[in-house]
Amino acid sequence: MNDLSPADNEMLDLLAGSGVQELAQQIAQQAWDGRFPAAQQGAGPEGVDSLARLRVLAHLSRAVSRQAQVEASAAARAGANYPQLGAAWGISRQGARRRWPGLVFTAEPPTRPLPTRDHRSTSVNAFPTDRPYSVLLVEDDPADALLIEEALVERGMARTIEQVTDGIAALQYLRDPDKERPDLIVLDLNMPRMNGRELLAVLKDDAALCGIPVVVLTTSAAPDDVNDAYRQHVNAYVTKPVSLDAFIKSVQQIDAFFLDTAELPPRSPDSKGD
Repeated sequence: MNDLSPADNEMLDLLAGSGVQELAQQIAQQAWDGRFPAAQQGAGPEGVDSLARLRVLAHLSRAVSRQAQVEASAAARAGANYPQLGAAWGISRQGARRRWPGLVFTAEPPTRPLPTRDHRSTSVNAFPTDRPYSVLLVEDDPADALLIEEALVERGMARTIEQVTDGIAALQYLRDPDKERPDLIVLDLNMPRMNGRELLAVLKDDAALCGIPVVVLTTSAAPDDVNDAYRQHVNAYVTKPVSLDAFIKSVQQIDAFFLDTAELPPRSPDSKGD
């Protein structure tokens, strides 16, 4: 039922409308009979008024939303993405993302396995192949954060993605002894409290953190921002494209380069923040 014709959708609308009407009447009648047992004998539809059915419809609406969450989660774990979830629910990709934020990022099993020693570099192979590739996303815009996370997962690589909303939160995460050190930091520049420029300066002066690759992903294309970032030894500077498809493609290219092409600093699997 992935590709339904307009006629099929119209038929489903009719069936669903009829089914909901009948179900509302049935539940309302059962509730009426349960509340007034003496009226069970011969209590026909006239015993249930429109307000009773409306109350039942409110409960049904909430139940449908809960069940939709369950089904969307199951579809995501089976590998569905936001365009597919949106198409199934009759809304846009963005609408699906707003309705079920983060679902796709828990997809199980991954659409392709972690790289093996056959096609990863020696340095990357220092990571055990059963450990997910880890990304720390430092981004305060919720919409951009969801897009970035979705783009990373749509590429099909098993990973863990942690998001924080400013530089202070990023440092707290990176210096937490119970947190695993990320393989890559994706960093926005314009954030509250401590912005990306200030965070870069701290990272590159910290002997324990300066070896983590950092990619700046920001809306700013100002030459001063680009030059300052590279003076802080950022690994790459990428301007966020305006087009949604171009945005996703840029994120996936960053991911592909650092995971499949670049040789990352080797570290032990139990590497933690200091």
